[in-house]
Amino acid sequence: MTDLVTLAELGGPLAVIGGAAYARHAYPAVYWSTVGLPLSVARLLASYSSTMDACGLTVEPSRWRALAVRATTRREVRPVPPRRGIIRPTSTGLRMRLRLVPGQEPADVAASAERLRHAWGVHAIHVRDVKPGVVELRLVGFDVLQQVRMPRRSDSRPLQVPVALREDATAFVRDYRTVPHELVLGATLSGKSMYLRNLVTGLAAQPVVLVGIDCKRGVELAPFVSRLSALATDPDQAAELLPVLVKEMEDRYDLIKTRQGIAPGTAEELITSDIWGLPEDERPAPLVLFIDEVAELFMVATRKEEERRDEMVTQLIRLAQLGRAAGIYLEVCGQRFGAELGKGATMLRAQLTGRVCHRVNDEASAKMALGDIAPEAVQASCAIAPELPGLAVVGDTSGGWSRIRTPYLSLADAAATCRVTAHLAPDVPALNPFRPYVRPLPDVAPGSMATARPVTE
Repeated sequence: MTDLVTLAELGGPLAVIGGAAYARHAYPAVYWSTVGLPLSVARLLASYSSTMDACGLTVEPSRWRALAVRATTRREVRPVPPRRGIIRPTSTGLRMRLRLVPGQEPADVAASAERLRHAWGVHAIHVRDVKPGVVELRLVGFDVLQQVRMPRRSDSRPLQVPVALREDATAFVRDYRTVPHELVLGATLSGKSMYLRNLVTGLAAQPVVLVGIDCKRGVELAPFVSRLSALATDPDQAAELLPVLVKEMEDRYDLIKTRQGIAPGTAEELITSDIWGLPEDERPAPLVLFIDEVAELFMVATRKEEERRDEMVTQLIRLAQLGRAAGIYLEVCGQRFGAELGKGATMLRAQLTGRVCHRVNDEASAKMALGDIAPEAVQASCAIAPELPGLAVVGDTSGGWSRIRTPYLSLADAAATCRVTAHLAPDVPALNPFRPYVRPLPDVAPGSMATARPVTE
């Protein structure tokens, strides 16, 4: 009987421990809010000074501070850690600001982030420079990229799309005004198509002209034809579409020159203004060109195809060099992209400021995407596991990089969103010959055809 009573007494605590362990694995957000958050706050408050001292983030106090301590408390004068601000809990971690002591810089705190992570029992710590002398520590309690939940709040501005989640639990926003052109690389089943799918549906809700070149017979972009203003599904059609886009760009430059009084003979390269300086009623709609499997545009088998390839590559380079001021932006996707594709490939890649690298089949492919802007990110992209589709490393020409993961979005929901927003497509008469055929839908029950985005698992 005594043994039964003992087992009954132990059953409650064991059940709680087992439930906590299960929640930590299956529902990390719930575990963090109930168990992880209080424990991490307690560790941080109890060991803040000693941890900062062990990490080398303390300095000797000033002479007046040392004299005041000796005169008032007669205690031993200890090194001074950075002054800690208010701890702000979040659904994924903590936020805390530090006022650096004289002689410190944000790089000192960033170098100790891994040791602080272990001391306070969190998944990761990210350091952000707020203003001179102040940094913000974003403590992440669990791996937010395992189950992607996009933040509920996100800035909704023209040509900005929250397309993925960063590893610090903030949204990765694709901003075309800041990063006009982007290269997206990834092997088969790496999540490249999911990234493109989220990007198209995000732009579909804005008055933006969407144009596609999909040389896989249109299988990637065909579900979005109701929202596309033009679509080319093979290199021959692309060779006809690209000159039209270049002519559209030149017409927009003529509009800028006419409005701002610039001489008609001025070369496009010398014009520093853009369409955003025009009055709203005269401003042409921004245009985003999606190119899937860009390598198909470079591959040739005959001399005639080689001439066509050279002409298309020249037009793409012109769009990349001059398109930003005319409101034309490029989203170039492929499995590989480098000098081996042929003449002009390296020049085109140099114009693509943004870089997104999903899982690739070899290190050379990662170097093509990130090696020239963030060499340390190459190893991070090579370490992406196949069981985590949608995970990628993103960087830009500033040298910064981070890991992101795209939320899951079914093809049916993406196509439904494009159908619902088809009326937002601006009218561009020059693209009418390339407008894809939209098959009429059967009668359905009233209601929205688009559903909420599920969680990426």
